Amino acid sequence: YQAFTYAPASLRDLFQSARAHGDKTFLVYEDERWSFADVMGAVDALGHTLVDRYRVAPGDRVAVGMRNFPEWVVAFAAITSVGAISVSLNAWWSEDELDYALADSGATLLIADGERAERTASACTRLGIAVIAVRTPQSGGAADRWEDVVHLGDTLPDVTVSPDDDATILYTSGTTGRPKGAVSTNRAVLQALMGFACRAVVERTRDDGEQPGGAEVDLANEAAEQSFILVVPLFHVTGCIPVMLSCFAFGMKLVMMYRWEPERALQLIERERITTFIGVPTQSWDLLESPKFDQFDTSSLRAVGGGGAPAPPALVQRVAGSFAHGRPNIGYGMTETNAYGPGNSGRDYLDHPTSTGRPTPILEIAIRDAEGHALPTGESGEIWLKGPSLFRGYWGKPEATAETLVDGWLRTGDVGHVDGDHFLYIEDRLTDMILRAGENVYCAEVEAALYEHPGVHEAAVFGVPHPRLGEEVAAVVVPKAGVTLDAAELQAFVGQRLAAFKVPSRVAIVAGALPRNAAGKILKSQLRDEVAPPAGEGGAVP
Repeated sequence: YQAFTYAPASLRDLFQSARAHGDKTFLVYEDERWSFADVMGAVDALGHTLVDRYRVAPGDRVAVGMRNFPEWVVAFAAITSVGAISVSLNAWWSEDELDYALADSGATLLIADGERAERTASACTRLGIAVIAVRTPQSGGAADRWEDVVHLGDTLPDVTVSPDDDATILYTSGTTGRPKGAVSTNRAVLQALMGFACRAVVERTRDDGEQPGGAEVDLANEAAEQSFILVVPLFHVTGCIPVMLSCFAFGMKLVMMYRWEPERALQLIERERITTFIGVPTQSWDLLESPKFDQFDTSSLRAVGGGGAPAPPALVQRVAGSFAHGRPNIGYGMTETNAYGPGNSGRDYLDHPTSTGRPTPILEIAIRDAEGHALPTGESGEIWLKGPSLFRGYWGKPEATAETLVDGWLRTGDVGHVDGDHFLYIEDRLTDMILRAGENVYCAEVEAALYEHPGVHEAAVFGVPHPRLGEEVAAVVVPKAGVTLDAAELQAFVGQRLAAFKVPSRVAIVAGALPRNAAGKILKSQLRDEVAPPAGEGGAVP
């Protein structure tokens, strides 16, 4: 692999360097403000507790199950600093799902907020897992309260952590079946982080080069003035690596929300002078659609976008035209790549609004057919990726690992193509692509057409069985507030933009947000089962 030479050797080394930021504000949560010194003091204390009280050794799995609290950040840093493996649990999971992940990972300790501690009590008792409960008013059951076992002033144990030591297990956000624990080494996580930093410098250098008197970029000074608002879960790879770890690495402020509320986000963007907004496309829509959008000062924003799902071209244009300085951006990554992949922003994004961007110095891209043979430029096939940021495998699942990692390449399961200028275009998931009477229909393309309609707030497209065609195209649409949509009108609208065989033959118009998993991905399987109208019908569904 081609890799960055001067990346930190381990996450422990990365966190050690964060001490240099001292009393500068690091975390803002509600009315709390934590400096870098505050956070690292808590990391030292918890690291001591992990080793001294709970006998956590290098390679042991320590699970974290909580909403976005400052203690999540402290826990991740402390666990990886003592050579253990941080197991990120989805805070949205049910008792059964949490039970599965705790058993699957072999965790010996769980650090959880009150709700997750209660939800996992039975599993932890059965599995013999110790629990540290965070932000609980009083001790209860077998859990130890954070305040009772973490003592500020304790020192971080001296542990050697190597680049090839496992650092994280993040469970994939599959919409069907049991999730798989993607294991990454310290090297993989840090190479991804360096890749994101490299891209930021390149993009800013290009911007400055287009301005009269553009100056050389000073990353340290740039980072000193930047801040992120955390609008995605920390247990998701995007929240953990490009957002949280970037703030650790470059001394940036991280403003944490209790829950996603567009108006509250706008308040915090204005109050904290936020420069970077990284979420799923729906959250960008939510900001722009807020009736109070114009009441807040968003001029501090420099980047607005994220990933997790394709962004309709109409959204790219709206972002570009709605923020004084905020440029639209999108990234293509996966849990298995530590969120790292091609990125698109600024002028490139406006010129190529349906592309996720070009490869980067440490990433190789190949487009291959079903037999694994490379395809020529412009032809569609499965996207394969290679680079040092890839995970090393699925925890305890060698067969699944062998299916996904082939000769050092990651099979993404996504369909796409690369054009002559090396821009990558994601067309669909292999499993989501609709095969209608022998013709491929890419859901993302149909969704993009629907989003061009001024009355559409959300749209999801998927295939449903058809006795003659094999599959037909179905769409579920959420109208904007105060707008009434008609199925026939939407079909005619799409028909003006796409071939007739791509026009949804079934359209359901629903109220309320579409169901999503914690990664922000629409649960199309649920929609297919519960919302799509019966064959031959198209119209409003309650």
